[in-house]
This record gives sequence, structure tokens and C-alpha cells, in this order.
Amino acid sequence: MPTGGSPSASATSSSASPANCAAGHTEVTVSPGDAVVRRLCVRPGTVVSLVLRPRPDDKRWTAVRSSAPAFVLASGWRADADGTAHASLRCAGTRGGEAEVTASAKAPDVAGAARVAFTLRVSVVPYTTQG
Repeated sequence: MPTGGSPSASATSSSASPANCAAGHTEVTVSPGDAVVRRLCVRPGTVVSLVLRPRPDDKRWTAVRSSAPAFVLASGWRADADGTAHASLRCAGTRGGEAEVTASAKAPDVAGAARVAFTLRVSVVPYTTQG
């Protein structure tokens, strides 16, 4: 049986370890072979640079969307000629909450909608106030 933590399926923003939350600016790079779902804990106001490396299949990154733009706003989408894609994720300035940021991909010459190929589950954890 694995050790070192509890199951993450029931994790909430309050269970994220504040000591391990990114603050200010951080970068998340997704490379071929990485997990298709990742978690990230951030402090309010953090800006995350999301870098999606070129895929090994014939699919290209097409878009990034946030399930809760009030907590994590995706902007600055750009796809380079080599297949690398970039987005900026701006986290809520004062409030805590959670959002799923999904990155879609599809083959450029195939009709139909792009499919989600990567999910970043972002928990925005406010600083505690002493009072």
C-alpha cells in the first residue's frame, strides 16, 4: 500500500499544504509522457505560466479554458510553429477557491471538436490572518 499521504480524490482547497503553495509567479511545463492530470496549489494573485510542449502524435494544442474564471483566468494563448503552446493563468487576487484548467488538442486536418488532453486542478489558498 502506498504511503506518504491521503487519497487526493477528495482533496479540497483546505487540505492543500499552505507551505507548498506557489506565490508570485510560477511555471508549469507539460511534456510528452507527463501525467494528464496535475494539481497545483497557489496563493492569491499568483500568475502561472503554462507551457505545453509539442505532442508526439499528430495533434496540436488548440485552447486552454478555466472552469472558474473568477478564481483562475486563462489568457495570453499562443501556439508556436514548433507545436509548443503557452497560456497565462492569473489567480484570484484575494479569494480562495478551485478551478480546473483544461488544455485541448486535435489533429489539424481532422474535422470535429478538440478533446481535453491535459487538466490542471488549481487550488487558490488564501493567506491565514492572525487576529
